[in-house]
Order: sequence, then structure tokens, then C-alpha cells
Amino acid sequence: MRSFGAALLLLLSAPASQAFTTFAPMKSVSSQTYQHSNQSTISRHTSQSKNSAPTRTIISKSTTPSSSTVLHMGLDMVTYLRCEWVSAALCTNQTPRSADVCLQLGTEDGRPVTFIPRTIETFITSTVEADGILPVSVERQVKQQEKSRGAAVVKIVNQRADDLKETADESVDVVLSLQAAARMKENGLDWKKSVQEAARVLKPGGRFLFVEQTMLDDDNYLEYVGNLGVDPEKLVNSDTDEENNDDEEEQYPIFECIGYDDVDLVLVPHVAAVFVKSEDAGLTPAERAAKEAKVEQERMAEVSISAFERGLKKRKRKKKKSTEEAS
Repeated sequence: MRSFGAALLLLLSAPASQAFTTFAPMKSVSSQTYQHSNQSTISRHTSQSKNSAPTRTIISKSTTPSSSTVLHMGLDMVTYLRCEWVSAALCTNQTPRSADVCLQLGTEDGRPVTFIPRTIETFITSTVEADGILPVSVERQVKQQEKSRGAAVVKIVNQRADDLKETADESVDVVLSLQAAARMKENGLDWKKSVQEAARVLKPGGRFLFVEQTMLDDDNYLEYVGNLGVDPEKLVNSDTDEENNDDEEEQYPIFECIGYDDVDLVLVPHVAAVFVKSEDAGLTPAERAAKEAKVEQERMAEVSISAFERGLKKRKRKKKKSTEEAS
């Protein structure tokens, strides 16, 4: 069995297309798989075998983790240190180099400023404090890391992680959530609203990177993110059900899962994942149909132009050949 370090190094040291298990886009998410095991190893999740056709991503609830010794953010020391390593690798390797703006849900120190690539131009803060004010000590640490890093400009914003009122819609390229959900819960904030706010401020195609506790009370963090935007009463539970409900409205989740891995720690199981905001997020069925029609129209136009260019080249060759034969 691979050690924790070796397994996670393989997982997070490569680009997203290699490091994480790749899934087919999700139409809806049902409660069937994603069984969680309490082992101190990394469990790889795959939606398809090498020889099988792609299948739909299915994310469902897992068992409730055991309690732990309360330290910083409610984690035992081993869990905390391992999650720090995972967070650093996740931010460094899964943040697109084309991204300019990064926002963190629940900024509590300056570490994420050093985790993100130097290509990030602006780093926006938010807080887990109930009053929405970033503590002076946290602001000082963030500014110190900004100065030593000499890359991203830190934008200190006093806004709650579950109410990003100072951040405009679709203005952020990457949103981070690093063990923040449990702290929000402790302080009376709503971690589910923080996920909804992340979806709101992310640009279409933007990434949501998180390392969070697998279970928060009876809620599965990964399942909630994967099902955001989907009506639970209309989830398609199997291919058979899908065939029998062709007339039902198709479900379009806000996020599409690139991949995830369990950080199966004994005391506090966590999950590390990369989600992408769907390009069609927020569109009505009519708008989505119009978009698809436009794409098809553009494709046909390109085909016509290519056919015309090939015909033109063919006529030029024939004309050249006729001229040579005549001479």
C-alpha cells in the first residue's frame, strides 16, 4: 500500500487533467455511490474503467466521521498538518495560470497567499467572523505574506464568507475553501450559503477548489457542491429511471466535477476536490437551446467555408494544369 505522502504527491503534482480522476459532466447527481471508508490512506474514485464507456458522476452521502481532539479549526494535529500539505498542493497545481482573481472563503491567515501561483494578480479575502470584519491579526498576516511573496495584490474586504456582498457576480476566476466550513458552522455562519456565493461570484468556467471535512453534521460537503442547482426531487437515480422519464425537465447542476480524492484520515476524514462552474450555469432551457442552436449554426458555417476553400484550391489546380498542357 502506498504511503500517504506518495499517494498524494502523485495526485496533486500534475495538472488537473492528470492529477485528479476525470468525470463526465453531471446532468444530475443521485445518492448511490461515494462510500466512505475510515482508513488513513487516499482512496481514488473513478467513474469509468479503462475499457468502459464514460458514466455519469454519482455523489452520495457517506458515513459520519468520528470525533476528534479539538485544536485549530477543530482538527487533530496530524489531520491539520496533512490538510495543510494537501491545500498547498491543490492551490498550486490546480489553479489555472490564466486566472487573474482569486477569492478565499474564510481567510484566517496569510498561508493561501503563498499557496496560489504568482500569476494570480488579485487575492480577495472574506471572513468566518459573524460581524463580517476581518480580524486585525489576520489582516496583518495576509499583508506580511503579500510583501514577502511580491506577487498577488491582497484586497482586504470585510465580508462574511456566506455573504460576499462586496464581490460582483461572475468576477472571480478561482474560489478557495480550505477547512473553512467547520469554522463557519462554529461561528453561526451558513457554509451552504458560502458555496452558493462561490457559484455566484465565479465566472463561467471558473474553478472552485476546496479541502473540507467530508461530513458536517448529516450533510456531505462534496455531495452538496455536486448537487447545487439540481432539484433533489427530480434526481435521476439510474439509467432505467432516465429512460422512463424522458419528458421530465433535464437537470443542470451549477458545478461540474473535474475530480476529487478522499483524504481518509482516521479522526477527521476530509475531501479534496476541483469543481468548475458550468458554462451554462444560470441559463434557462430556452436560452440553453438558443446557445446550442447558435453553436451548431457556427459549426455549419465553418464547414461551408472549408468546403468552399477546398473547391477553390481544386479549381486553381485544374486551371494551372490546363495552362501547362496548353503551353
